[in-house]
Amino acid sequence: MKALATLMGLLCVMLGSSAQAHIASNGFVVAEVSGEDIEGSIELAVRDVELAIGVDRNNDGDITWGELRASAPQLRQYVAERLRLSAQGHGCSLSFQALQVNDRVDGSYSWLPWTARCSAPIRQLSVSYALMQDIDPSHRGLLTLKAGSVVQTAVLGGPAGLLNFDVTNPSRWRTFTEYLQAGIWHIWGGIDHLLFLLSLLLPAVLLRQHGHWRALPSARPAFLSILKVVTAFTLAHSITLSLAAFDVVRLPSRLTESVIAASIIIAALNNVLPIITEARARIAFAFGLLHGFGFASVLADMGLPNGARLLSLVAFNLGIECGQLAVVLLVMPLIYSVRRAALYQRAVLPVGSAAIALLATVWLMQRAFGP
Repeated sequence: MKALATLMGLLCVMLGSSAQAHIASNGFVVAEVSGEDIEGSIELAVRDVELAIGVDRNNDGDITWGELRASAPQLRQYVAERLRLSAQGHGCSLSFQALQVNDRVDGSYSWLPWTARCSAPIRQLSVSYALMQDIDPSHRGLLTLKAGSVVQTAVLGGPAGLLNFDVTNPSRWRTFTEYLQAGIWHIWGGIDHLLFLLSLLLPAVLLRQHGHWRALPSARPAFLSILKVVTAFTLAHSITLSLAAFDVVRLPSRLTESVIAASIIIAALNNVLPIITEARARIAFAFGLLHGFGFASVLADMGLPNGARLLSLVAFNLGIECGQLAVVLLVMPLIYSVRRAALYQRAVLPVGSAAIALLATVWLMQRAFGP
């Protein structure tokens, strides 16, 4: 019963966090070094700007361009206090240009161009990013740093604190670890991908017989069932992530995100009204191909640095697998230990799956028909 309560709590936490934000909270920072100057921009989701400084002046739940523009001075001050740049240990002064809006698949983002002037030609750049940390500790900034033909990326915020960069001679190991971290962070923050995987894992310790779920008799068949699902999902999204990363095949973001939501609905409803019971690995593979394009959208925002494209792709994909494996290792012992419980078979599995399908339906409407 303790394991069952833990599993139900985990499911509630995932669904609860999903109801607030079905995607990770990310900012996007671009910085291009030229001599003593840095030309850059920062994008923050309008929903995050509202949380940070309060943009919705009339509290009607609808943030207009006029409200956002009127809040531009507060946003500039907020960014200036939490985004710090220094070259060779000496601070750089930030100045901002006019606020604009950029639309992404998950909603509108405030786009704030800035210029940093440093006291000497920049060789070593330090970046401190503390936006949203007191409001949403899971928030991260995805940095793309350019200096001539050299492109570096990094994940800002969180425990990383202050990050230091050699702008002309980046470390390949640094590149690998940054993309590895980005992959891990994306799978942990991408609740939609996790709920799809969870929808496939929940029935993996059961066997459908005569219209009823029965517990698998031992660990071996349960382990093999889970292994097949995870392997199929991994193989599929690795294929399309690679193809998209090298611009062989690309799909529109709205289509990709909409189909990902639809895949969650199908996988979850299959637990409520089972049609495919012994071939869940095929579902994992088929829809894993679409999830790979979703992973690729984040990689596109970061970019693949010249001279380390393959290394960065491998690291990012490995990060996704590490993050995914951590979730599987957390969920697998729980569902195996409670597989015989009637409450799991008759309540947790169908009701939890129905809740996942309902949430994914909301996402589908937002992604397919939203602005």
